[in-house]
Amino acid sequence: MKNLDFLTKIKHEKKLELVELSEQLSKSYTEKSRNCLLSAKLLFNANLYENSIGEAYYSMYNAVQSLFFICGIKCENHSAAALILKKLFMLDKIYLIFSSAKEERIDKQYYTSSTQTKPVTKESAESLIHIAEKFILDINHYKTALKLEDIDNIRKRFEKL
Repeated sequence: MKNLDFLTKIKHEKKLELVELSEQLSKSYTEKSRNCLLSAKLLFNANLYENSIGEAYYSMYNAVQSLFFICGIKCENHSAAALILKKLFMLDKIYLIFSSAKEERIDKQYYTSSTQTKPVTKESAESLIHIAEKFILDINHYKTALKLEDIDNIRKRFEKL
């Protein structure tokens, strides 16, 4: 119930709303996703692991935004985006992966190495890049398989929030 209250609050703030389906915006977010993943790899190769983790997460976030705009959903909140994957799209596994990556990004972006939950390592950064690559493939596969009927059902579930 707490999660639904949160989504309702975000809807009232107009940070979460139904908009026109937009293939153009979806493609733009797909491009942003690719660029973030490329940035994550470049940062990783430059031994900038904290920054690499942030960009790997944003590659995932932009892939999610691409999915949302194909369905005509505008979401300006990272936590709400995660919940929507679970509540509207019924993508529980994707939700868990995305939520975990979001927490990792927050830990590395907002805290110093001495106060991070888990200090960044080369292995953790490399792992998140690989997770992001698979995540993006999974989102793109799901997006490609969507039918108009699926989109209509997702939008109907949105209206019931």
